[in-house]
Amino acid sequence: MTRTRTTMTRTRTTALTLLVAGSLLAAAGCAENDDDRETAAPTGPRTVTPVSGCGKGSWTDPADLSPDREPARCAPNTPAPKPLPEERRVTIATGTLSAEYVGPLQMAVEKGEFKKEGLNVELKVLPTPDALPLLAKGDVDAQWAAPEAAVMNGITSGFDIKWTAGNFSPDPRSKSGLWVRLKENETAARVPMAGRTLGTMIGKGSVIAYPMNKALKKHGGGLDKIRFQQIGSADVLTALQNGGTDSAWLLDPVWRKVDGDKRYAFLGGQPRGEPLGGLLFGPNLLREDPDAGVALLRAYIRTVNTYFADDYKTDKAFAARLAQLLDTEEEVLLATPSLRMDWEIRAGTTDRLQDAYRAAGVSAGAKVPEEKVVDRTLYEEAVGHE
Repeated sequence: MTRTRTTMTRTRTTALTLLVAGSLLAAAGCAENDDDRETAAPTGPRTVTPVSGCGKGSWTDPADLSPDREPARCAPNTPAPKPLPEERRVTIATGTLSAEYVGPLQMAVEKGEFKKEGLNVELKVLPTPDALPLLAKGDVDAQWAAPEAAVMNGITSGFDIKWTAGNFSPDPRSKSGLWVRLKENETAARVPMAGRTLGTMIGKGSVIAYPMNKALKKHGGGLDKIRFQQIGSADVLTALQNGGTDSAWLLDPVWRKVDGDKRYAFLGGQPRGEPLGGLLFGPNLLREDPDAGVALLRAYIRTVNTYFADDYKTDKAFAARLAQLLDTEEEVLLATPSLRMDWEIRAGTTDRLQDAYRAAGVSAGAKVPEEKVVDRTLYEEAVGHE
């Protein structure tokens, strides 16, 4: 069983500039000169073969957007390692090491899953605007982030970056998302949101713009009909409670503070079954050394299958160790449901994200087609899906 993936020409961008317009939009741009381009040696066709432990359930149809879709899974400890002939140093940039969704990367390092593949992985904390040009140049190999507006703008400008694996979707019990302080005689069933303020530490160019826009539209609002207030993460809840803002996007576990209080209503969060971020690869792992790219994804997928396949917080010893790795208190970690770790990328997600960026006024021009943003072939190869 084989599949041939056309080898593509790799463009090395020698002059890259990342522009950040205020605190709400990070926009990427680069200068490109034809004379400065290098062409990578052909990598040849790649062969995909069945992988033991990764059967039919290791892949789901990307077009399946069912909120109750079961995420793809292989058996524990699979796909088995296939060590590279020589050790490869890989740097993964991430905006934080303390968020729960970074848990699989932290645990893969802890359990030696990357080392089993011949990878010496460094997790490096870098804000997305700083990491993007480094990823495009090859100064970092991968980025644990999301296809935010800055990424789309960078790809439009010539960045050789692809979204190659998903990260998670929320548990049905989670209420991380948009909360509003109800006015007199209002109910959660219908809250007129047009004209209200929304306090958030997340800018309009974030992937969270997509679920925010979706929730607002159900209540007569929309990103173009509300007023954004940029508020620090430590102050968002306080602003909502003291009237400093009408609504707020509350993350885990902050929403627990208002859950059950009839003065507040939950309007919606990240769509279930649809990851909005994960691993972004640059030219190093996409073109120069795709074997290392597949190895990295194989280790990540194996970590999910072994340690994060189900409700991982029911294992108290594991949860305690995860809390230590994330440098957070165990009771804080256990205060919210387990995330549904999911390495796959849904069809159309990047289109829906770009619609939200347009609604927020941080993106213009033609949409970036999904095939220019997403590459599913590497994780498909890792699980043996033809």
